[in-house]
Amino acid sequence: MAIGEIETAKKRCESVIKTIEQLPLSTAITASCRRTLLKLASSELSFLSSLVTDPSPQPLSVNIGHIESVVRILQLPSITGVSRVCKPLPLPIGSVHVDLVCTLGKAPVWIIVSDRNPRYISWNGDRHGGKGLRSRIEHVLAAAHSTTTLKPSSLILFFANGLPSSIYEKLKEEFGAVSFDLGLDSDTSMLDFDCEETMEGDWVVVVGSRSYKEAISVEIKLIIDECDSLAFPEPEVVVEAEVSQNDGFSRVISSLRLQGEDCLINFDTTALVALVSGITNGCAERIVDMPQIELEQKFKGNTVFVIAQAESEIEKPVLVKMATLLSGKRGIVCKSVLSEFKELVSMYAGPNEKHRAEHLLKSLMVVNDNPTERVMGLPTTRKLAMKNKTVFGTGDRWGAPTLTANMAFVRAVAQSGMSLSTIDHSPRALTGD
Repeated sequence: MAIGEIETAKKRCESVIKTIEQLPLSTAITASCRRTLLKLASSELSFLSSLVTDPSPQPLSVNIGHIESVVRILQLPSITGVSRVCKPLPLPIGSVHVDLVCTLGKAPVWIIVSDRNPRYISWNGDRHGGKGLRSRIEHVLAAAHSTTTLKPSSLILFFANGLPSSIYEKLKEEFGAVSFDLGLDSDTSMLDFDCEETMEGDWVVVVGSRSYKEAISVEIKLIIDECDSLAFPEPEVVVEAEVSQNDGFSRVISSLRLQGEDCLINFDTTALVALVSGITNGCAERIVDMPQIELEQKFKGNTVFVIAQAESEIEKPVLVKMATLLSGKRGIVCKSVLSEFKELVSMYAGPNEKHRAEHLLKSLMVVNDNPTERVMGLPTTRKLAMKNKTVFGTGDRWGAPTLTANMAFVRAVAQSGMSLSTIDHSPRALTGD
């Protein structure tokens, strides 16, 4: 193995490691998934480094190509809610290896990545005893149908180096696969390489760098889009919020769409509270400057908590982030959240917070509590409380990410292996403003 080839592969590993560390926040990739990818890439780099001093000639491992392809997909803006990467999923019929468990667009999907030379992709197995593509797909589909909570709406197969037409036809005939556009052609933010491959025994030797010009993706549908058949109710009230040039809250609320069923966003109670909170709407500096005795009289045992939120607001204003997140979106809120929010406002909100709450609710569409089976199938625990499953599951039903500060629930869902589309925001409390 030429030293130059090893050095090129090492640089590819270093590039992938850097990219993993800088994956966009929009993926919502868990810390565990990021660690898994870094461990795989670092192990590959260590292996390649060991070849430099090894006197015996060895072929170059192909693993870096697979890692590159997984990371390349993770960079796509349509990929969110990444809950599992390059690990087996423990399921009722046994474990099954899936490269990505994530949300693609609005739907939960499993993605399997193949980096093989298309000439050596076998349908029914090869002479070396390896299982063919057909057997693997059957195993993955059986595993998907064996679970409710982790069942994807689709299985996406990504062939980084292309696919023989004969096998593509078999995928269509036997599994109903259809061509699927992942969007790689329109996103060129990473890894535009050229490469060639040769065979040495059972090894695929990668020489040079990578290209995805020949990549092919196919989709095998498991679930019909649930929201397609949903009746789309109109808001209970449609009233434009009063806009003041210097009022960040009114500008955010007026930017929400009041009609249309695309670009939905689901509000949980924490999001509604954060939007109307006095801390978010101009009281933060006053709270920080307030004498300790006044703070304790006003907030009692919550003083430290409120001060921390006020300091956070001064550093990173919530409405600035909300303005970007909500512009052009149509907000929905399920009835259980509506009821809880109204109760909190009546008990703890001041007159200004109540006024903002009234305007906010007039700009949202109220929908019935109607969580998906997969979310309700999660075990009910302290972190996975029933009321939260109802809220997030209803957003899942509508294909809408849930805007939330409830990161304990989000982490618990990710730890279960489920991909659920969520958007986080900093928590804010009602202050009596």
